Amino acid sequence: MSAAERAALKAADIRSLFADLADHPALVLAVSGGPDSTALLVLVARWRKRLKRGPKLIAITVDHGLRAEARREALAVKRLALSLGVEHRTLRWSGRKPSTGLQEAARLERYRLLAGAARAASARHVLTAHTLDDQAETVLIRLTRGSGVSGLAAMARIAPVPGSTDIALVRPLLDLRKAQLLATLRKAGIAYADDPSNRDPRFTRARLRAAMPALEREGLNAGRLALLARRVRRAEAALEAVVDAAVAALAAGVLAPQPWPDTGPIEFPAVQFGRLPAEVTLRLLGRAIAHVGSEGPVELAKLEALHADLAVSSGSTRFRRTLAGAVVTRSCELLSVERAPARRKRVHARL
Repeated sequence: MSAAERAALKAADIRSLFADLADHPALVLAVSGGPDSTALLVLVARWRKRLKRGPKLIAITVDHGLRAEARREALAVKRLALSLGVEHRTLRWSGRKPSTGLQEAARLERYRLLAGAARAASARHVLTAHTLDDQAETVLIRLTRGSGVSGLAAMARIAPVPGSTDIALVRPLLDLRKAQLLATLRKAGIAYADDPSNRDPRFTRARLRAAMPALEREGLNAGRLALLARRVRRAEAALEAVVDAAVAALAAGVLAPQPWPDTGPIEFPAVQFGRLPAEVTLRLLGRAIAHVGSEGPVELAKLEALHADLAVSSGSTRFRRTLAGAVVTRSCELLSVERAPARRKRVHARL
């Protein structure tokens, strides 16, 4: 790691991080109290203080009810936020917690609460403190899960909040090393909380984080993993543009209505569809199934299996499969994707 990646951030650095956010009426900051989110709170507050006019800042701490220390940490965040002139609220995850997939469930609930807080504050942006180190770990996690191009693109600076279409998630620190944030906090004399779950070997991210020093000795450092994500994201954008063009071309071939109908059928000319590159037809199928199906985005491995069956089946043989609440049918002339019929409820006769 270079000296620059270990140095405290300067005023010019801070201005560049948030310059594109100055015209928004309000910004919600996700602040857990750990080092990264504490640095986000401090940096945004410093940036806002230098503006004559700018967005209202609301720091949100989500208490998941999983650790006894969480309430005390939320109070510490509140004190720091108020000292910086930033409004603060603590939101709590109430109700039963799942016995499996706890971290993912907590993540989704956290985003649901943050999106709700943004709407209440008339904000359309939630800022999180994901760093370049987080990006590298995300790439590794996606590799271990066999992700495709979309997954290896990892995190974008701006994306929709998970589970929301009207609130944007902004990661202004995504190109910074965690070491820079720690150096900035040390220089300012600001304390932060330590969440032991970040080192808990029961969790994949913690195990991969512990493996990073060994990978770095082989040259696979956080910067190179993040570079891979940027390059893959560039390729992903190009692929999506090609799929957009294919959608328009195939729709014109069958005079299908635009945009696609909510439940289908979405129809493609079978011959033209079959001439397209496999990655394009795979994505076309995925888009169509997710659009008309009843189960949301399609799992890549299942989509690939359906796509492979479609490719090897004879063009003269009628093809029909169901996936993610959608039915894919192909005749000699057309490939059609439409909503699958509702499953019949079983009726148990009384004895």
